Amino acid sequence: MRSLEQPAGNEPEKTPSSTATLPPLPADAMIIVPVRNFVLFPGTVMPISLGRQRSIAAAQQAVREQRQVGILMQREAGENEPLPIDMHRMGTVANVVRYLTAPDGTQHLVCQGEQRFQVLEFLDGWPFFVARVLRLPDVEGQSPDLEARLVHLRGQAIEALELLPQAPREMIAAIGSIETPGALADFTASYMDIKPEEKQEVLETVDVVARTDKVSRLLAQRIEVLRLSAEIGKQTKAALDERQREVLLREQMAAIQKQLGEGDEGKAAELAEVEQAIAKAGMPKDVEDQARKELRRLQRMPDSAAEYGMVRTYLDWLIELPWSLPEETPIDMAEARKILDEDHYGLDKIKRRIVEYLAVRKLAPQGKAPILCFVGPPGVGKTSLGRSIARAMNRKFTRVSLGGVHDEAEIRGHRRTYIGALPGNIIQGIRKAGSRNCVMMLDEIDKLGAGIQGDPGAALLEVLDPEQNNTFRDNYLGVPFDLSRVVFIATANMLDTIPGPLRDRMEIISLAGYTASEKLQIAERYLVRRQMEANGIKDGQVEITEAALREIIQNYTREAGVRNLEREIGKALRNAAVRIAEGAEGPITIDKSDLADILGAPRFENEVAMRTSIPGVATGLAWTPVGGDILFIEATRVPGNGKLILTGQLGEVMRESAQAALSIVKNRAVSLGIDPSLFDKHDIHVHVPAGATPKDGPSAGVAMFMALTSLMTDRTIRSDTAMTGEISLRGLVLPVGGIKEKVVAAALSGLKRVMLPARNKRDYDDIPEEARNQLEFIWLERVEEAVEAALDPASQAAS
Repeated sequence: MRSLEQPAGNEPEKTPSSTATLPPLPADAMIIVPVRNFVLFPGTVMPISLGRQRSIAAAQQAVREQRQVGILMQREAGENEPLPIDMHRMGTVANVVRYLTAPDGTQHLVCQGEQRFQVLEFLDGWPFFVARVLRLPDVEGQSPDLEARLVHLRGQAIEALELLPQAPREMIAAIGSIETPGALADFTASYMDIKPEEKQEVLETVDVVARTDKVSRLLAQRIEVLRLSAEIGKQTKAALDERQREVLLREQMAAIQKQLGEGDEGKAAELAEVEQAIAKAGMPKDVEDQARKELRRLQRMPDSAAEYGMVRTYLDWLIELPWSLPEETPIDMAEARKILDEDHYGLDKIKRRIVEYLAVRKLAPQGKAPILCFVGPPGVGKTSLGRSIARAMNRKFTRVSLGGVHDEAEIRGHRRTYIGALPGNIIQGIRKAGSRNCVMMLDEIDKLGAGIQGDPGAALLEVLDPEQNNTFRDNYLGVPFDLSRVVFIATANMLDTIPGPLRDRMEIISLAGYTASEKLQIAERYLVRRQMEANGIKDGQVEITEAALREIIQNYTREAGVRNLEREIGKALRNAAVRIAEGAEGPITIDKSDLADILGAPRFENEVAMRTSIPGVATGLAWTPVGGDILFIEATRVPGNGKLILTGQLGEVMRESAQAALSIVKNRAVSLGIDPSLFDKHDIHVHVPAGATPKDGPSAGVAMFMALTSLMTDRTIRSDTAMTGEISLRGLVLPVGGIKEKVVAAALSGLKRVMLPARNKRDYDDIPEEARNQLEFIWLERVEEAVEAALDPASQAAS
């Protein structure tokens, strides 16, 4: 008996589950597996689908005990479990080759028939069919009569196979290798297209001569049917309708004209132009070979073929891409500085780094330059810096927006097998620029997505790696394209959402928000002039005073960039444009006093003095994706039993900061002059306004501590002071991020002093000089220093 074979490759395999202990089978007994509309013959291997529980149990027991099984066909193919009376008495002994469980849960048994058997009686006591059986081996001798029957049956079987539309050569070879008439009869009946009942009759014919004759008769009938089908097929094929015949004749005519040189002159001229364009495109040799190969396919292809347009479009892409490197003009450093100063005000450190970048490209034009990534709030000029770099290098500029891209094919392109396939955005941008050494701006790289179509961030790893991008392979082109001479510049609003490996390939350059004076200079130099041109106002017709611009900056906009500032200036100029269009004469002046009528009431006001006039209110500093902001921490106490109540959509980290701040205040209650019993008699409620905005992070630790200290000591915090920093239970002030943005926000809000962690002194040089001159900096090592610097002793009140 053959043992159970192991499945090869990745085919699923399930080990049959164990069952309760069963009585042993008698020596002449066999496990029976009933089947519907199926007959297994000796010498053949067939899969059997198992759906009924008794059949599954029988197969699992046979596999577990490495037993042979008996395959019996039911008399009627019902869905219910059959009874012994419902099954034939003649079947096939089979070896279990493999037991499989499909992904959809269905069970399958692969069996190899060995010999016939006859059921003597069915036995009870098992959860599946068991029967005492009599094995019936084939008794085949050698005689001229049997030899003649073998040759005749083999000829019939091969004739029947050759009448099929596609003759199976492997089966013909298998029939030729069978040497006994009984085995040939079983093999032929197994694969013959006859009813299951007729196959059962062949199986029950034990005598080899009778069995051979029966199969021969059935096969003769099948041959007659196949001959008739072949004759009908020939007649149907000959009876082509007029339209099909016309199409066939036209294709034949086109082939004849091509042989005689009388083909479509327009197509020949078109393909000649394509061949000349390939020669002039300056492609590398392997790319040109691929293009000429596709051109030869196009020449052999009729115009009406569906693939003709696809191949033609592919050749157009190969031809129009800038394969050759244009002559590069040397970078004029003085002109580059002038362009940067013309296009942008301030940003001295950024301009210095860009000048360094341009100097390196000038001295080592063949070197591998770093990939720059400008990170900063919206509206600070990241994209326009890329345009300025392109102007300074005298190169073409192209922009690829990556915001919301979630398909890898947007970067690498679609394969040509798809209808409507196109190259990715990188290749499309280079074609649009028309230069292989263009400046490519990858805008909003932090807003890439990932979906079921793949991860575009992973596809960008090759694009932005100087070691790999000289052989970048777009899926549509299918040939390498050199991206090493492209100057890639990326922009982002935040670094957190950029994947680590992608961020590692770029040099990060941070752009902070503008101060009030910088916004004023930008407005006077760029924004007013740009909005006057946009609204059709000529020079000398409208003037906006400096006081009006300052009022818009301070009370009508609150942002890190200047986009809203430009919108408000445009709104004021449109009001003047209406008056000019109505016939107003003389230059129109827009002053500070006119803004309330034009722009409405001020949208922002200085809340610092109002909110810090009572104990329990501290001014903190926060970082947001659009720049820094001030954050108020309010604390109050009500009669209770010492609970801490936190509101304002605080995240888990910020809640922990409040808990830590309260623990520090309790621990230092005596040294701070606080009655410890107050904590047991009152509930403390800490609230952070703008309750609809989620807030999180450890930066508010110092502000939380100061608000609670101010509340419990009844001493107000100085109204001109803001603070940031994480705290530890030991009272240490730990460093935080976003110092530059937070300090700029404090300066814009009119504050005079900021308290920062002493370990953030390393960020002092990054703070704009105007903000440094406007603010007093207090560097904190411990929370006691914050109490000493911020609490106003003059505002003490009686408890």
